[in-house]
Amino acid sequence: MRKDCKVEKLFKLKENGTNVRTEVIAGLTTFMTMAYIIALNPNILAGYGFTDGGMQLWNAVFLATCVASGIAMICMAFIANKPFCLAPGMGLNSFFAVVVGNIAMMTGMTYVASFQAALVIVLAEGIVFVVLTLANIREKIVESIPLGVRLGISPAIGLMLLNIGLGSNIYIANSDGQQFFVMKDFFGSLTANVASTTMGDAYPVMVLSVVTLFIGLFSIIILQKRGIKASVILGMLIASVIYWAGDMLFLGINPFEALATASWIPPFADMATLTLFKFDFAGFMQIGWFTVITLIVTFCMIDMFDTIGTLVGTASRAGMVDEEGKMPQMKEALLCDSVGTCVGALTGTSTVTTFVESASGVEAGGRTGLTALTCGIMFLLCMFIAPLAQIIPAPATSAALVYVGVLMLGGLSKVDFHDFDVMVPVALMLIAMPISSSIGHAIGIGMISYTVIKVFSGKAKDVSVLTYVISLLFLVKFFLVA
Repeated sequence: MRKDCKVEKLFKLKENGTNVRTEVIAGLTTFMTMAYIIALNPNILAGYGFTDGGMQLWNAVFLATCVASGIAMICMAFIANKPFCLAPGMGLNSFFAVVVGNIAMMTGMTYVASFQAALVIVLAEGIVFVVLTLANIREKIVESIPLGVRLGISPAIGLMLLNIGLGSNIYIANSDGQQFFVMKDFFGSLTANVASTTMGDAYPVMVLSVVTLFIGLFSIIILQKRGIKASVILGMLIASVIYWAGDMLFLGINPFEALATASWIPPFADMATLTLFKFDFAGFMQIGWFTVITLIVTFCMIDMFDTIGTLVGTASRAGMVDEEGKMPQMKEALLCDSVGTCVGALTGTSTVTTFVESASGVEAGGRTGLTALTCGIMFLLCMFIAPLAQIIPAPATSAALVYVGVLMLGGLSKVDFHDFDVMVPVALMLIAMPISSSIGHAIGIGMISYTVIKVFSGKAKDVSVLTYVISLLFLVKFFLVA
């Protein structure tokens, strides 16, 4: 009883209309939807081909991903008391890998040395964010986004989640290495026969994936309609069992085969050797100051608006914002994001940011930092149980993403589509976010269009100075930054 009282006092569960069970389930739900990053992030950052760092760099980035994500979420739990979960951001990690490759070509350094030089950029970004957050500048940037545009962020994220769930999250490769996707290649085919011929030996796996996805989706919906709070995680478990059974019964594949040879020992030595506090400042100086400043500003802008968009959109869905669209403890949440980026640089991974998959945990009832703490603990445990996280099939996570995406579209009811000043920016965000796969870029397009419409319709005074500055910065980024 005393433990329950301590948890209640620490996370203010009753005040937020939740309880320990709901929060833990919400944390596990978010973990299952974002666990893919544990293996995918080192795949991307280690250069897939493991150029000169070998498997050691993969191991180091894998461990850094678990540690940085876990620490960032623990900060979110105890500093901000919010259910938002963090990890190295998709898109930002790909950009980081490109930067590492470019540094290697520019300087002639090895991939590992270039990686260590690029970590200096991430550290600088994190420090800049900490300063901006403590100075309340990031919070003011959030407030500078017009309310109408802010209301459109949540449904735009919903469309992005739908695009991920039905598009990029599930990809099947045939024996020739060709990749196929659910919406484009399965539902986009003229007939089933055409799809089968085009995909070859990947077609049976695609069919199993599509069936699993929709069984998982409809399971979540039916369980939710019956009032079961754990509907999302239960639906994902049902989908996982269906997929594993299909693997064994119809495809003759043992889905647990990898567990037999998996390593359960965290690769601490590899991280200590290659990435832990391994900043190559000499290599960093070879890049050139203009390039360095451009890269830092680019990383900052992408991460800042990705984070802002995720926080505002998810908080809106959870009812955590007031009538003016403001979220309590926004400064603290942004600070946790900044700390996560610094820890990521120190351990050896790209920018840590708030994950859009946090919406799945919020939809499962998560309202406090206990959700983030649960997810953070799972990430830390993955240092030891990573193979278990990796057997969660993509169709199961897609079912949750599609479900949450549909629910977030409900935010469109709050948008005034009779007001062109709001309707056009929101409409552009709705299409830009899923296509570009960047929350930040979509918000930038929305901000620019809002400013242009206001200025040329004689309402320039309605636009704040900070909105003008942000719109200008995005114009520079889109058209002038090399």
